[in-house]
Amino acid sequence: MRALRKMLRTPLGITALVLLALVILTAIFAPILWGSQADATDTGDLLAGPSAEHPVGTDNLGRDLLLRTLVATRLSVVLALLATLVSVTAGLILGAAPLLLGRVFGRAVTWFTGIAVAFPGLLLALFFAAIFGSNSTAAVFAIGLAGAPSFARLCQNLIAGIEARDFVAAARVGGLGRFRVLTRHVLPNIGEPLIVNATVGAGGALLAFAGLSFLGLGVQPPEYDWGRLMMDGVRGIYINPLAALVPGAAIVIAGLAFNLTGESAARSLGIGDELFLGPRAWRKTLLRTAAAPTPAVGGIAPDDTVLEVEDLRVTLPGATEPVRAVRGVTFSVRAGEIVGIVGESGSGKSMTSLAIAQLVPDPGVVEATRLRFLGTDLLGTSKGKLRRLLGTSLAMVFQDPMSSFNPSMRMGEQLAEVATEHAGLTKREALRLAADRMAAVRITDPDRRVRQYPYEFSGGMRQRAMIGMGLMVTPRLIIADEPTTALDVTVQRQVLDLLRAIREEEGASILFISHDISVIAELCDRVLVMYAGEIVEELAADDLSRATHPYTRALLAAVPHMATPLDRPLATLADAAATGRLPAADDAVTSGGQTREDAEVSTP
Repeated sequence: MRALRKMLRTPLGITALVLLALVILTAIFAPILWGSQADATDTGDLLAGPSAEHPVGTDNLGRDLLLRTLVATRLSVVLALLATLVSVTAGLILGAAPLLLGRVFGRAVTWFTGIAVAFPGLLLALFFAAIFGSNSTAAVFAIGLAGAPSFARLCQNLIAGIEARDFVAAARVGGLGRFRVLTRHVLPNIGEPLIVNATVGAGGALLAFAGLSFLGLGVQPPEYDWGRLMMDGVRGIYINPLAALVPGAAIVIAGLAFNLTGESAARSLGIGDELFLGPRAWRKTLLRTAAAPTPAVGGIAPDDTVLEVEDLRVTLPGATEPVRAVRGVTFSVRAGEIVGIVGESGSGKSMTSLAIAQLVPDPGVVEATRLRFLGTDLLGTSKGKLRRLLGTSLAMVFQDPMSSFNPSMRMGEQLAEVATEHAGLTKREALRLAADRMAAVRITDPDRRVRQYPYEFSGGMRQRAMIGMGLMVTPRLIIADEPTTALDVTVQRQVLDLLRAIREEEGASILFISHDISVIAELCDRVLVMYAGEIVEELAADDLSRATHPYTRALLAAVPHMATPLDRPLATLADAAATGRLPAADDAVTSGGQTREDAEVSTP
């Protein structure tokens, strides 16, 4: 309705809708009003020219050509829409195949689609028409399959764009399978561009169908469409040109109606531009018991270690040679511990978290001597077991709270999805649990909020809701990937307090990733400093003032504070690298970045 209102405000939209309405109304009512008259023969008035009785003339059986053109609207439009339906259906299947089939088979489908797109659509239609035969049903499949590659390429591009969004990654962390991710999170978000392109495609299918019928490969007598009428009219074009021109004009008008409607809809839709944890005892409720997680596949390690990472390596394809984004990272996280990973952008922090959550996209390669979560080998366990384990025991909070939620789904449905998938709750029970979790993370009026969409939430509310989604089951590990970057300092404090309270209430471990070392120092028990894909220093948060590595000291020095001189530029890592001089670590921590010129060390 929003797009329709916008279309009605523009001359292009009004023109397109008027033409489309004219075509549809003619297709509906013309056969009813004039069907019998169009088939009436008059042997005394064969191949007559235009007259008052017959404005366009008659055919070789004396039938009125104007009435036959109007009546042919229904068959022409219906066959074009059926061919478009075949194109969209086949295109969706081919477009979704890379997501459903995985890397190897999905890539083969992508290659096949690319090859098929290279062939002209009309040649493909003629090829399929020669295979299926000369009739209207065969022509529907011929034109539909000929248009499928272009729709498949469109679907692949749209799906790839949605698949890269954080809310899809969140759904995968929640343990949803590929088909559920496709139907619940991907397809609803590509519906509008698909409908717009299908509308434009219907105009092309109408023209292609008329072409096949004109060549004698489409509709066969006694049926007739515009292409068939145009073929008959061409035989006597020098005697009565209108016999061929009027069906041709009908094809142009109908094609313009579909194409202009699609273009106007695209413009209207903008396509192509492109916290506090309360004292409530919610853990004791029946809903909390119902959402208890599936037991871990491997159980807790004997030393109470939740996560073990040894020699983790992530390799991504590069322009000339592979890029090693993560190089030999080793660390562990114990039960109830908050471990922070800090480093500048591009240091490998987020890639490390994605590797742990099994979210590194193809063709990235994850390798490790040991990568175990709750005693389970993440690299050697079947995907089905990993779905149950990660979907119930691992929660992930992403950086951008807006892209972390599916914009086409209500908030309550998104939170409830994990509980219905893994805890066996009904939809109603899961929605009640979702409202409870929203209340737990101090979102006001949760019963109303579960019925709202993400755009109706503020940034801080979306981030708290993202944490609440992780609490729909009982997570043993929460990976928070820069969850406070997009928030103001007040909401940032609330998120940090919430994470700290969750650790105290639930005993959950937290892997907190940030580029802000002051936030890391405030929240975490231990700090891992990453640089160029490696952990260059590991120390307790209380020992940051005694950091020895120059990169850690540079990070500390770059943090401004109330006493930072206003007449001097802020310290940066680039300055430290250029001069080779870094501040003393104890000065950096105690005075917030004031340098001591006699502290000279080498940069990494």
